[in-house]
This record gives sequence, structure tokens and C-alpha cells, in this order.
Amino acid sequence: MKYSFLVRTRIIFFCISIFAFILIGKLFLVQVVHSNSYSEKADRQYSTPSSNIFERGTIYFSRKDGQLVSAALQTTGFKIAIIPSKITDKELVYKKLSEIIDIDHDEFLVKAEKEDDPYEEIANHLTKEEADAVSLLNILGLSVYKEKWRFYPGANLASQSLGFVAYKGDDLGGRYGIERQYNDELSRNKNNPYVNFFAEVFSNINKTLFSDESREGNIVTTIEPLVQNFLEKTLTDVKEKYQVDSLGGIIMNPMDGSIYAISSKPDFNLNDFSKVKTSIFSNPLVENVLEFGSVVKPLIMAGALDAGVVTADTKYEDRGSVIVENKEIFNFDKKARGVVNMQEVLSQSLNTGMVFVYKKLGKDRLRDYMLSYGIKDKTGIDLPNETSGLVSNLINSPRDIEYANAAFGQGIALTPIEMIRALASLSNGGNLVVPHIVQKIKYDDGTEKEMTYGKTHVKISEATGTEITRMLVNVMDKAIRSGNAKLEHYSVAVKTGTAQVADNINGGYYKDRHTHSFVGYFPAYDPKFIIFLYAINPKGVPYAAQTWTDPFLGIIKFLVNYYEVPPDR
Repeated sequence: MKYSFLVRTRIIFFCISIFAFILIGKLFLVQVVHSNSYSEKADRQYSTPSSNIFERGTIYFSRKDGQLVSAALQTTGFKIAIIPSKITDKELVYKKLSEIIDIDHDEFLVKAEKEDDPYEEIANHLTKEEADAVSLLNILGLSVYKEKWRFYPGANLASQSLGFVAYKGDDLGGRYGIERQYNDELSRNKNNPYVNFFAEVFSNINKTLFSDESREGNIVTTIEPLVQNFLEKTLTDVKEKYQVDSLGGIIMNPMDGSIYAISSKPDFNLNDFSKVKTSIFSNPLVENVLEFGSVVKPLIMAGALDAGVVTADTKYEDRGSVIVENKEIFNFDKKARGVVNMQEVLSQSLNTGMVFVYKKLGKDRLRDYMLSYGIKDKTGIDLPNETSGLVSNLINSPRDIEYANAAFGQGIALTPIEMIRALASLSNGGNLVVPHIVQKIKYDDGTEKEMTYGKTHVKISEATGTEITRMLVNVMDKAIRSGNAKLEHYSVAVKTGTAQVADNINGGYYKDRHTHSFVGYFPAYDPKFIIFLYAINPKGVPYAAQTWTDPFLGIIKFLVNYYEVPPDR
């Protein structure tokens, strides 16, 4: 009898436990997982023509203190639809509606004339006050429905990186940027709150533990909204001041590849994207390649330092030009400096000096060092449509002139994201990081996935990185504005670049169009930030140092104050 009593007790306890589990699970589904759906079911003031109201996960920016700020979210409002066959006096209906909402007369009449159509939407994105006023008109054939749509609080902020949601045929989904890259995680396909509890629980367990299938979640980015806003304002100011065709900038942590700000201009308002050319939707920072000129020089110089063929004090005679395969290569100003060392080659950005470095290094070593910086490979950034650099002349051509041109940044074309990654390796001990803008995914089932990104080592040693950094700090302290741009309490490593723009139609280069670029990282020997800026065809200013020095210093001072970066000297 004692054994029988224990068995019955265990069975009862097991049944109670199962019931409690089901009850708790059901409450969790009702109050947490499907709270929005039940709220909508409870709202009986407005019916909806479909139970499948558009849902999508949220994309967040991250403040420096870890606080999340919505970058893309769902917002709720109302829409108006008509049954044309029931609208008897079309002009009267239009008159009454136009007193409440902004509605186009001709467009309304076109839709109202479709008497065989049982449903025509005539206005969207209404406030509750507007919806209430329309509903009180009590017009036969006129209905008000609840709707949700994608909303971007920052409007233009990080527009090409965020992307947007739009129809492609009958498919509504992410187009461009993060919206496309993480469309599977952001999409919400299960809007029915009356799903079988056990089916949902075990389905989630299966997805979490045993499947690679994408789960529904929210995306947390590395983008700091105030830093992004400051960068975009800076770019806008430069664009207006110099009437630039296009320009862009990236602020990144060179140690791990986290991107705090990334922007290009022109951009567009994510809440009103239908009014701009589709060509603006793509992200030139990852999709377009450019010849950047002299910002490439530190990569070549670092290779030569690492190979031991030059030091900062190695001297050569600069005659203002040098002949390579019957082609004369000039310094930017065609002036000779006489006998100068490698530090001055970087400080004065001497093309003839870089040809000297190439000859010391040789074709094979120049190629090996440059390719180790990843310049022919995609970086792996978590944005769609990334392209890779055009560097075939370093791989396939036997001609000296190709390598001589590459030594001072002409003849090879990289994306801005490739350029900043390569230059970051000079600052971080010789590592190629993976630039990225997503740090984690917060799944709807309560779990989180911290994103991890690997590193690969380039050919240069850590000691070489320290030496090239010292040389680039010298550029900032003594060469930029003849030393007047030096920051007393911060070591900053910089290099400018002015390159001719390639003529893709007729071949060769435009004589009157240039790309101005500027790179800098600080604090130089333990960097927290690397900044890369470029502008295509600025007007009325010949050199990158003139275009970008003030904007660069403005960004540095903002970052120092905002992040409270301690002085390093």
C-alpha cells in the first residue's frame, strides 16, 4: 500500500507540473510574445481587411553607454479605403475628406470611378485624430483600417547602411543595407496568436538548438547615433563648401572593426525614399572602387620598412620626376627637393620617393605585402553587394610602370571600406579586422547572439606598425599646416591623398577632377578610432590637406570630448 501511495502521489505531482507548465507557457505567449496581437484584437473601434498586419523587427543604434536607440521600427496609424460602387456622390465625399486630410482630387476620382473594384486605398499613415474625424463622417462605402508601417526616426541618418522596406513585385521585404542583409531575422511571418502552444515551444527549441534556420529577432548595431550625426553634418558642410560631387566617411575602432559611423553624400530620407533616384540607394562605401592616391603610400612604406630595404632615415635624391619605362612620373608640384629621407617622402608626399621605395622593394615583395593587406578581397562587412578592389595590374602585369604607379596610389582601385581596413592594420599590430555594424541579435524567444568577427595577420610585424605610426605622427606634428595642426596632448597619425579621377569612358584620367582623401588614427600608439574621409571632385581647392584638415580636426575634438579620451602625451 505504501508503494501504491507513492506511485499515485508521483503521478498527481507530474500532472500538476505539466498543467502548471502549460499555464505558465500560455500566459507567457499571451502577455509577452503575442501581446501586440491581442491588443489589436481587443481594439474593436477599427476593423481591418486582413488579420496579417505588417510586422517587422527593430534595428537599434547603440549609445556609448550601451543604451539602445531605435533606428528602424514599426509605427501604428490608420488608412482609409473605399468601395467605389457604394460612393454615390464622389465630389461631396472628396470635399468632406479634404477638410480633414490632405488628399489629391484627381487621384481620388480615378479610384472612386473603379466601380468593379471592391477595395481602393485612398490615404495612408493617418493619425488617430484624423481617423476618428473620418469615421465620424459615417459615409457609406468609406472605411477606416488600422495599419503599421516602417518608420525611421533619424530620417536620412545612416540611410544607405540601414536600407529600407519596400515591395519587389508582391514581396514586401528589406531592400538595401541592414534591412536586406538581415531580412530573415527582421521578418515576422507568424502573426496568428492562436498558434498551438506545444507546436510553438518545440518549434523554437528545435530552431534554437538543432537548426541553422533564421529566427525572428531585433538587430543591435555598433553605430553611435551622435557620432553618426556629427559625421553626417561634417560631410554635408564639406559638400556644400566645395560643391563636391560625392563624398563619404567612416569612423571605426581599428582594434576590432566596430563601425561607429558610416555615411556618404548624397543620401536620402528613408521615410520618403520614393522621391529620389534609385542610384542613391546603393552604398558607395562598400560597392564603389576609387583610386585614392597618396593614402596608399604608408602601406608600401611599411612593407619596405618590414623587409629592411629602407629606414626612416634612408636618403635618395629627388629631382622632381623619374622615368619608368619611358614614362615620366612627377611629384604633385613637379618640384625637386634634392637629397631627402623616407620621412620626408611621407611628410611631403613625394611620388618620386615612392618609386625609389618600389625599386628597393621589388615587384614580388611589393605585390606580396600589398595583397596581404586584403586589397583584392572583400572585407566581409555585414552589408549587401560588397565589391572587391581592382588590383589585377599587381597580379598579372610584368610592367614596371604598373608597380611604380601603385607605389603612390594610382592604378589600383579600392572600396573605402577596404582602404580603412588596410590602413587600420598599421595601427593595431598588423591585423586585418572585419569591419562590421552589427554587434548582436536579440531574438524574440529571449535569447541573444553576440556577433563574433575574426582577424587575420598581414605581413608586417608589430614593430613595423609602431615605426610607420611614428612616421605618420611626424606628418601630423610637422607637415600638416607646417605643424600648426599638431594636437599638444594627443598623438595622431595621419596621411592625405590627392588622386586624379579615372575617365571610365575615354580612358586615362581627367585633368581637372581629383579625389581628396584623409586618414588618421588616435591615440596613435593605442588607437581607439580610425577616421577615413574622401571627396570626389571638390571645386576650388587643389589638395586634400586643404579640403579635409579642418573637418578632420573637428571630428577628433568631438570624439575626444564625447568619449572623454585621456591624453597620451
